[in-house]
Order: sequence, then C-alpha cells, then structure tokens
Amino acid sequence: MTNEREEYPSDVSDEEWSFCVSYLTLMKEDAPQREHALRELFNGLRWLARTGSPWRLMPHDLPPWHAVYQQTRRWVRAGCFETMVEDLRLLLRLAAERNAVPTAMILDSRTIQSTPESGGRAGYDGAKKRKGSKVHIAVDTLGHLLALKVTAANEQDRAQVEALAQAVQHVTGDHVELAYVDQGYTGETPAAAATQHGIQLEVVKHTKAKRGFVLLPRRWVVERSFAWAARFRRLARDYERLATTLAGYHWLAFALLMLKSIFPKSA
Repeated sequence: MTNEREEYPSDVSDEEWSFCVSYLTLMKEDAPQREHALRELFNGLRWLARTGSPWRLMPHDLPPWHAVYQQTRRWVRAGCFETMVEDLRLLLRLAAERNAVPTAMILDSRTIQSTPESGGRAGYDGAKKRKGSKVHIAVDTLGHLLALKVTAANEQDRAQVEALAQAVQHVTGDHVELAYVDQGYTGETPAAAATQHGIQLEVVKHTKAKRGFVLLPRRWVVERSFAWAARFRRLARDYERLATTLAGYHWLAFALLMLKSIFPKSA
C-alpha cells in the first residue's frame, strides 16, 4: 500500500486557485529558491487541515512535509489567510444582499482539548472540565469570521472583549455597533470594554423553563461557525506548539469554507 492521496477532494480547484494565488504569493513563482509549485504546497496544507494528519505522514504525491510546513509558517506570519477571509467576507455579504461592512457581531469561545504538543500553554476550563486552549471568535450575523484570539482554557470569556472589539473595529473601520453574547459576558467590565470601542453588548439569555436543546436568537450563528471549523480534523484538538499556529489554522479553515461558498461547483 502506498501513501498517496489519489485525487483527494481537498485539492484546490482552478477557480479557487485563481482567487487565492495573489494572497499566497510572497515571492515570485519562478524565484530560484522555490523548489515546489505554490499550488501544490497549498494543496498539502489543505490536505493536512482536513485530515488532521501528522506532518511526517504527508502523502508522497504532495511536496515533502518540511516544504509545506515552512511555507505554512510563512503564510501564517504574513497574515495571508486573515486578508483572504476579509475579502471573501465582503464578497459573501454582497452576494447575500447585505452591506459590505457589518454593524453587528456575535462573540463566543470554544475549548479545545490539549495534547502533549500544546500542554505547556494549556489551562483548565472548570465549566467544560477540560484542559486545553480556548479559541475566542467574533463573527458577523452570517457567521463569517471577523476576529480571533487564542488563550489558555482557564481564561474568562469576558476578559477577551477588549481585544476582540478592538480587532473587529480595526477590520471594519469602526462600523460595528452591537455585539450579541451569552451570559458568560455579563458584568460591567466587559460592557465597559466594548463601549470603549463604540460597541454595545446585548446578552441573549436562556429561557427560564427550557427543556432539551434551545435555539437562541442570534447566538446560534456563532455556534454554527464553530461547527463549520470542527469539520477540519486538525482543529479537533490543539496539536500546535504555538498559539499563533492554532489561530492561523482557524483563519485557514474559514478561508476554505468561504471559498467553497464562492465557488460551490468547484468541489
């Protein structure tokens, strides 16, 4: 048995690549130090994100794992996926007949189980009874990623409002006015942190008499976004030594999901 993909569906389509190439080209395609086609390096990263495989088990019909790894580090450091998500979000909002820039957002966090690689920066989430990292995100009302922050799991959600609000206003040009949150963000401190950046927090509470699963207004959108990201097995646990890498893979995952929405027939 050979370690090969055989037309794995994660390969980037011609339409997707025509959109992505300008964001991912950090040096000339024919630069003398380039040994592998940029498109194949991107295919390798997509494959790894989808399958959750260790780097050294990269299929033989992809570039060597260390080449994909090195290029991935360059992309993450350069913020390529954040820029791609920003433009894709604008296009998807216009396609949905929404304003290009959102005026409302939704905040939430997800705790990801730690592994030996990430254990050194892990924290214990008492509510989830899980040791790991927390991924705090802000999404627009369509579920598209606006901002993201990775912390240890013991960090409180309300303590991240300041950083998320600042990041969101930076990418939207101070257009966001309202943020929907759950009861974990109650209190004067998070409200003041949001107000400092011109954002009002609106806490969406559970009904007093609930039975089973309850779909909360607005709040379900961010839960759906986390479910989208969870389809990428590399994000099933925190396999990364660095928090910046974990954040980078989340930006990548949302970029790939949004690409598929823009080019649905390329699958």
